[in-house]
Order: sequence, then structure tokens, then C-alpha cells
Amino acid sequence: MSYLHELRRELEQIEADGLRKRERPLASPQGSSVELADGRPLLNFCANNYLGLASHPDIVDAAHRALDRWGYGLASVRFICGTQTIHCELEQALTRFLGTGDTLLYGSCFDANTGLFETILDERDAIVSDTLNHASIIDGIRLCKAQRFRYANRDMTELRAALESARGAGARRILIATDGVFSMDGHLAPLADICGLADEFGALVMVDDSHAVGVVGPNGRGTPAACGVAERVDLVTGTLGKALGGASGGYTSGRREIIDLLRQRSRPYLFSNALAPPIAAASIVALRLISDDDSRRERLAASTSRFRRGMDAAGFDVLPGDHPIVPVMFRDAHVANAMAAGLLAQGIYAVAFSYPVVPIGAARIRIQLSAAHSDDDIDTALYAFTVARDQLSPD
Repeated sequence: MSYLHELRRELEQIEADGLRKRERPLASPQGSSVELADGRPLLNFCANNYLGLASHPDIVDAAHRALDRWGYGLASVRFICGTQTIHCELEQALTRFLGTGDTLLYGSCFDANTGLFETILDERDAIVSDTLNHASIIDGIRLCKAQRFRYANRDMTELRAALESARGAGARRILIATDGVFSMDGHLAPLADICGLADEFGALVMVDDSHAVGVVGPNGRGTPAACGVAERVDLVTGTLGKALGGASGGYTSGRREIIDLLRQRSRPYLFSNALAPPIAAASIVALRLISDDDSRRERLAASTSRFRRGMDAAGFDVLPGDHPIVPVMFRDAHVANAMAAGLLAQGIYAVAFSYPVVPIGAARIRIQLSAAHSDDDIDTALYAFTVARDQLSPD
């Protein structure tokens, strides 16, 4: 009972600090507009549904047809009796799309990242990680016995120093780990510079490209392709749960030999159920849609530019960039939460982010544009931001 009392006090402190996170159940499919459980219609500006494919009729139809043909689930891990030809087809499609040697599916990109480092590195090796990498990379590194070095976000001087320290410590192999797009800031990793340093120090390069694949680079092939280093990057992890239809599932793609070892030793792959067949089938269709048509990316880029220009003109503190992640900075968690509540009252669904998702003093509202947003949607959101700000600070 004393432990439960301590937990209650901790939860009360979270509430007092303005850091409590609350769910708002939807009573509709995911889209540019959604309906809450209480019936309120909202314009949605906080989903990872970058290309508007989460409820695309072709993808929904593919999932229905796969459910009829392949069943609901496998009730097995892949190596026992959980591999269907649809899984192999998706892995091959991702390999072709990304231009890599091979691909391995996981239940999520979190699983892909936590199952990577301990499989391919040991205490004789070193990992050099960007300080703003996703939590799944951080947790994956914690599971690995390799020496750990960090460098400040996108700071190539610190990366060089960390690589020198790793070499000086006698590391057998060095792996540089970075997000392709940093999810809270929308900034791209400088992969050309990172790969240049990797060549100099004989290091491997791993990129989590979850917020880039389908969105960034030629044909949406991601940050390595955008930076011209797709052939140099050794490993790419990613998700099927954002631009590629917004469901679940993840993957690791890269050098064939590394993927083959993961297939033999990666614990989340060996001990977790195979991806549900409707998701695999729908993801194949999503890949086809984004490969054959650039219009969604063009629409997304235009919408992102329109929103950024409007927010700059209105005097909001917006982190620079051109990714559809648009962080609107408020610094204080209470202010960010109040702004999010004000937007909700104006019919705009946007969420405040605070510690521990971002550092203390860096609270923000992360707006995410979608190809499904119309110009009117964007203009409505811009107006709502000014109204919410004026109501918060009427003077």
C-alpha cells in the first residue's frame, strides 16, 4: 500500500507540472478530419498520416481481401509456422523500394530497433548515437553490451570526437546510429557528412527513417536517398505505421549478411508473432501507391509550405525546416497544454508535447501536415492558432 501511495503522489506531481497525457478516443477512421467519442468533429493535425493513406479505399480493400484469403493472424512466430508468401512479398517489395540487399519484418519499428544492436555488436564494439535519437534506439542500445558514445544533435564536430574516442578505446567495430528525421523537431540528419566520417573511421551507419520513408527523397525513398548516400548506409529501420498506411509493423533493411544474421538471432523477430496478414497485404498496396504517384508528396509539400508561411506571418515561434513535422514552440508545458485546449475548442486536434517526450523547457505543439489536408483546412488551423493565442493572452 505504501508503494501505491507513492505512485499516487508521483501521478499528482505529473498533473501539477502539466505533464499528464490523456487519450481522446476517436469514433471514426483516421483522416484529415475525425470525430471524437463525444461526437465532436475535428480537423486532425497531429497524425503521422503524412500521405493520407490510413483510410485509402485501395488499402482498406486490400486488407479486406487479405483477411478473407490469409486469415486474421498466424498465432506463431515467423520461423515456426508464421511466414506466409505475403510476408515474403512485402519484404521483397521493401527491398526493391529502398534499394537494399534484404529486409526483415517486425511487429513495429520499436521492435526492429531493440532487436538490432545486441544482435550485431558485442562488448568489443562501439555505438555512437545522436542525443535526439528515438527512444527505441536508446532502449536498443541499452540492451547491447557495446561501448556507448553520444554526440550532440547533428553536430559533426562532436561526432568526429566520439568516433576518435571509440577508436581510441580499441573498438573492433563502430556503428553510427541516427534518426533520418528527428521526430520532435522535423530536422533531417546530415547523412552525407555522417557517411563521410563513417568512411574515414571505417564505421557502419544505421538510420531510423520512420518519419521519412514515403515522404522524403526521390519517390519517397527516404533520407539516405535524399542525401545521395543510399548505397553507403548499411542499415535502415522503419515503420509501416506512418506514411505507409498508418497501421502497425516495422522492418530492418540493409546489407544482406546483416539481415540474415538478424533472421537467426534477433530476439523480437524470434519471439514475437508474425505481422498480421491484412497489414502485410495492405502495406504492399501502400508501397505501390507511393511509388507510382508523386502527387501526394507534392500536395504535402505545398501544404507544409502554406502552413509554415502562415505561422511565421502570425508571429509564432516555429522551428525552421520543410518537413511536414512543424514544431510550434511554447517552452512552458502549462502554456502548451492551454494552447492545445484552445485549439480543441476551435475544432483543431493538436497535442502538446512535454517532458519526458521533449526536454523540460522545450514544450511544444507538434503540427503534422497531411496530403489529405485542403487549403481551407490549413487556413482554418492558422486562424484557430491566432484565436487560441489571443484568448490565452488577451493583452
